[in-house]
Amino acid sequence: MNFSGIIVGAAVFSSIGICHPAVIKAEYYWGKQCWWIWLCLGITLSALSLFVQNDIVSTIIGGFAFSCLWAIHEMFLQEKRVLRGWFPENPARHDYYEARRKELQGKL
Repeated sequence: MNFSGIIVGAAVFSSIGICHPAVIKAEYYWGKQCWWIWLCLGITLSALSLFVQNDIVSTIIGGFAFSCLWAIHEMFLQEKRVLRGWFPENPARHDYYEARRKELQGKL
């Protein structure tokens, strides 16, 4: 039996499970301006996956890299979710959210 597909699938599913709450927390504490952290992590992991000899490990690292790159898109969507009231906003950043709501009034 070949378990590599199950192993890779479980690992990529776990990486998505890790990135989703991490995006929510990152947006809450730092805002969408921290998108570049996800970019650096994604590029670094992509490059790392090129140099790993083991195919399964390389695939898992590549899957995690692209989960990080997808998190960039989710950061911007998460801000919209907060502005719509679907997620709690950081009280320390209330003025920023109010200014964004006025700026985007009618577009949300």
